[in-house]
Amino acid sequence: MLTGRDRRVKKMLRRVHSMTGRGAKRVRLATLDESTKHLVRLAAIIATGDEQAIRTGLSQAVDNVPAEWIEELILQSYLFCGFPRTLNAMREWRRLTGRTATTDVEGTGPDEWRERGEATCRLVYGEMYERLRVNIRALHPELDEWMIIEGYGKVLSRPGLDLPRRELCIVAACAASQQDRQLHSHLHGAINVGVAPEALTATIEALKGVVSDAGVAKASSLWRRVLNSLAPIP
Repeated sequence: MLTGRDRRVKKMLRRVHSMTGRGAKRVRLATLDESTKHLVRLAAIIATGDEQAIRTGLSQAVDNVPAEWIEELILQSYLFCGFPRTLNAMREWRRLTGRTATTDVEGTGPDEWRERGEATCRLVYGEMYERLRVNIRALHPELDEWMIIEGYGKVLSRPGLDLPRRELCIVAACAASQQDRQLHSHLHGAINVGVAPEALTATIEALKGVVSDAGVAKASSLWRRVLNSLAPIP
């Protein structure tokens, strides 16, 4: 029998599906379209580039990527490369476009963010979700709280950019900054939320020119290992 909390989590999963662009029929990102290619390259630039590189990257993306996608990418970047880079990127974005920020804070508060965060994190990690929570709590209980409420609830569950594309941007940022443990997790996460392997392969290829050759080769090697673990070669 479902408990009251179980029913709330199931309801929140359905809501997250709707908010992140995955309704009753799960959307698969089968190929890397041009807009998403520009977006993942920008994610890598924000993660590791200097201000001039970020300015150039935004200028290249502005005519090729929906503005809302770019704004959401910049907002989520603080989770993976910190506030200074995110603030600098958003400043350059405002200067480039003249867009003003919304005055509304998305969501009703910590309780909603927690439920959304648990639902979204469960989608990304799948059968590894419970182990993830145990492992992060062992590092520090506050890190687990922040990961769920702030990371997955307040940020990655926002509308405006679907979860498959968010995961590809995380893959790009982790590859650029050579955060291999997190890259490994989010390669699996992208698959879990409906990104086709072909789109992931194309994402790593798209990083050439904005990530070092060694970084791209390392990411490609890790991706091959993930692929083999999903479908071992006889």
